[in-house]
Amino acid sequence: MSADYEKTLGRKIASHRRRRGLSQKELARLLDRSEAWVSQVERGVRRIDRMTVLEKVADVLGLPVAELAAGSPVLASNTEGKPSGAHRLRLTLSGSHRLSAVLGQPEHPDMPALRTDVERAWTLTHEGRYAELSDLLERLVPHLESAARSGTGEDPAEPFRLLASTYGACGAALANMGEPDVAWVAVDRAVSAAERTGDPLLMAAGEFRLAIVFLGSGYYEQAARVARSAAEALAPLATEGRPDAVALRGALTLQHAVASARLDRGEEAYQLLRHAREMAEQVGEGRNDYSTEFGPLNVGLHEVAIAADLGDAGTALRAAESVDPSALSSERQARFRIDLARAYAQRRQTEEATVALTEARRLAPELVDAKPAVRQLVSDLLVMSPQPSAPLRTLADELNVEDV
Repeated sequence: MSADYEKTLGRKIASHRRRRGLSQKELARLLDRSEAWVSQVERGVRRIDRMTVLEKVADVLGLPVAELAAGSPVLASNTEGKPSGAHRLRLTLSGSHRLSAVLGQPEHPDMPALRTDVERAWTLTHEGRYAELSDLLERLVPHLESAARSGTGEDPAEPFRLLASTYGACGAALANMGEPDVAWVAVDRAVSAAERTGDPLLMAAGEFRLAIVFLGSGYYEQAARVARSAAEALAPLATEGRPDAVALRGALTLQHAVASARLDRGEEAYQLLRHAREMAEQVGEGRNDYSTEFGPLNVGLHEVAIAADLGDAGTALRAAESVDPSALSSERQARFRIDLARAYAQRRQTEEATVALTEARRLAPELVDAKPAVRQLVSDLLVMSPQPSAPLRTLADELNVEDV
C-alpha cells in the first residue's frame, strides 16, 4: 500500500465518520481501538495492513469494504441473520424454470390471473412484505416462464413483459434486503425478458433496477454510468412528451444523483436533482410508471437522502419539512424515515433519530430488519447516548444490536 493510498483512505474514513456524527473517540470505541489510533489512520500516518481490520472499519461506518480498499473486489460477506424471504427468493432464482419450460409440456396460460399476480408482486415489494412475496414468486415464476414459451395468446410478447416485471420486483426486493449479488441475477433476467418484448421503456426500467443494484453493491461509478447512459438513450422519447418516458428518464436521473452524492460529488448531485425536479413537474403526481413512483414527491424524498449522503444534515432536515410521504408505498415511507434518522444522527439528535427509525420499522418491519445500515445507525446512536432512552434500547433489542 502506498503513502498516497493511506492518505486517501484516512480522508475517506474521516469523512464518513463525520457524516455519521461520530467523534474520533466514539469511532475508536466501536472499533475497540484507541483514539490515537483513529487519529493516526485518518491522517494517513498509520497503515491498516490487515483486511480483517479494514472490514471492521467498513462495517462500523456502514460501507462496502471495496470502497475503502481502493478498487479491491473483496466484499465483506456476512450471511448471518439474513431474512428467510431473501433465502427463499435465492432458491426461486436457482430453479431451472426456463429449462423446464422448454422441455416440458407447454401449459395454456391464464393471462388475466398472471397479470393480477404480477401486480400483487409489486404491491408486496413496495410494502416490504418479503415473506409473502416469496410465497407468490415460488409459484408465479415457473408459470410465467412456461407462458412465455407457450406460443399461445393474442400477444406473444405479453408473457415476457410480465416476466420482466416479475423479475424486476424480485430484484428490487433483494436489493432492499441487502442481497445485491442475487438481485443482479434477477435484474439481468428482467432485462433479458424485456429485450424479447422490443419495448425500449421496459428495457430502460431494467437499467433503472440495475443502477439500484450497483448502488447497493457500492459500485457507484457503475451506477452513475448505467443511469446516465440509459437516461441519455431515452432523451428522444422524452422529448416527444411521452410522460412514461419522462418519468423513467427522471427516475434514472435520480439514481445518477444518488451515485454522485456517494462519490462525494455534491455539486453534480444537486444539479442532477434539479434536472429530475424539472422532469417531475412535467409528469406530476399520481403516476407510477414502471413501478418507479416517480414524481415531485419522490424527488423530495431523494433530496433528503442525497443531502444525508453528503453529510449535509441541515439541507436534509429542511427538505424533509416539505415532504409528506403518506401517499407513497410503505417501503418508500420507511426509507424516507431512515434517511431522516441519518440526518438527525449527524446532528446528534438521538431522540428524533430513534423516533424516525421506530416509525420506519412500524411501516416496513421486514425492510428495516434486513438492512445492516439500520443496525449500524442504531449502534451509532447508542454510542452517542451516555444513558440511552427506553425507546432506543427497545429498538436495539428488536434489531439485536448490542450496547457498546
